[in-house]
Amino acid sequence: MKAPAKLTLNLRVTGVRADGFHLISAEMVSLDLADEITIEECSGPSSLTIDGPFSDGLTTDANNLVLRALTLAQRNAHVHLTKNIPHGGGLGGGSTDAAAVLRWASFTDLHAASQLGADIPFCMHGGRARVEGIGEVLTPLPFEPLDITLVIPPFGVSTPKVYATWDALDGPRGKEGPHGFNDLEPAALVAEPRLVRWRDKISDVAGSTPTLAGSGSTWFLRGAFPWLAEALPEATVICTRTAN
Repeated sequence: MKAPAKLTLNLRVTGVRADGFHLISAEMVSLDLADEITIEECSGPSSLTIDGPFSDGLTTDANNLVLRALTLAQRNAHVHLTKNIPHGGGLGGGSTDAAAVLRWASFTDLHAASQLGADIPFCMHGGRARVEGIGEVLTPLPFEPLDITLVIPPFGVSTPKVYATWDALDGPRGKEGPHGFNDLEPAALVAEPRLVRWRDKISDVAGSTPTLAGSGSTWFLRGAFPWLAEALPEATVICTRTAN
């Protein structure tokens, strides 16, 4: 199975529930960039193996979202995952892998899936959609073909830390730019100051200010900027497209 990366083009944080979960209104799209998953049902305990260019640092214990998704769906399987999506970059790498497992298991409860991870319901649906609530309310949108350039710095960002910083800053709003807007961006820049340096480096080379993908650390630009790979050798630069 293919597990496409997710990109949040635009994001507003619209409130905070009593249980601490943040409410959002976001436009999300699937990308051609995708992990590959092989699933074999089994009668014994579930297991997970991982390889691929971005497999380093990933665990295969019960905390992995793939195995947690199998538990949620009440299925047992041997899963092999080839990681082509950088992890810790705000591209939904773990969520899309879990969503692929849930699709395989014919699991359709988006509310339950959102408790496992806020991006999982969209990744179960794919394409392009307006995403609201804590991620479980989806409104499909017409497919829009876009070239996208991703610039992933050599570090990840903690999503819980970014949301906690957003709360501490009294809910700042992200500025609208040429590539999108993201209410989490101001908080992410405080939570992880290295993001500021990377935003400025990308802006200098590309001639346009990028937008942060979700809670980061990925910065993205609408359009193809293949020369950024040579100009920013410390980063992972991926030119991709939206997928239907």
